[in-house]
Amino acid sequence: MASLLSTQDVQAADKPTLAERLGYKATDKLLIVNGDDAGMCHPANLATIACMEKGMMRSATIMVPCPWFPELVGYAGSHPEKSFGVHLTHTSEWERYRWAPVAGVEKVPGLVDMQGYLWPSIEEVYAHGSPEEALVEGRAQIKKALSAKIDVTHLDSHMGTLQLDPRFVETYLKLAVEFDLPVRMASLDTLTKFGFPQLRDIFASKGILFPDDFVYETLKEEKKDVRGFWLDAVKKLKPGVTELYIHAALPTDEMKAITGSWSTRSQEYEVFTNDEEMKKIVADQGIILISYKPIRELQHKERKK
Repeated sequence: MASLLSTQDVQAADKPTLAERLGYKATDKLLIVNGDDAGMCHPANLATIACMEKGMMRSATIMVPCPWFPELVGYAGSHPEKSFGVHLTHTSEWERYRWAPVAGVEKVPGLVDMQGYLWPSIEEVYAHGSPEEALVEGRAQIKKALSAKIDVTHLDSHMGTLQLDPRFVETYLKLAVEFDLPVRMASLDTLTKFGFPQLRDIFASKGILFPDDFVYETLKEEKKDVRGFWLDAVKKLKPGVTELYIHAALPTDEMKAITGSWSTRSQEYEVFTNDEEMKKIVADQGIILISYKPIRELQHKERKK
């Protein structure tokens, strides 16, 4: 691996947990419900805003290259208490609804297809693009969000492009360090299965924070019963800080025209916005809903030491 990923600094075993450093007890269950794909389209924006205001969503990540990005800019500007991150976007996967790189085609030629759009799949990004181009594009997206006065609180990666290949993971780390932002991170169990158990320690050695756990591997079961899957997942939360992500969207004609996943997205929206049983589970288990904002503030504080 390249330089940034070659340094490992294992955290001390007696270091306080992330929950404790955030001011909670080690036994508390803290949950971040993050809304991915904010800014992708109007029905996604409407659902994201509703879930933030009436439901359990406390953070969302915005797809800066997408046409409806300005709508989220307006909302974030008038609601500075909300937590918005950048959903680093290096793919454009829908057949009839596409977007191009923020940096410009001429600066990242390997990231675009013959029509000038970002590649539809992660595999095509890896085959044609480079980690250096991914860095240029990621930096351009973050800077565009910041210049639009979005108080960026965290980073994650659309479709996991910057999290599934060691070369591109280094780009992810570089961006986190450069902009001093916490990141989405797979759990230790998941990383171990993928053969990269050291990644959490590597990011931590650079002062980058991330939740303790992340609902990921079991997501393959979600489509069988969206509501039942998420009710069960929240019931099984472990102590510490857990992140789960949803793609909230309203079931409009626009959404149906964009993606065949519109039904799953609308069900996720309902479960985390209006479902009374979900709200009861959270209350009965004493689950504390938080955003990425306090994690960012903690990271800034600890990196200054």
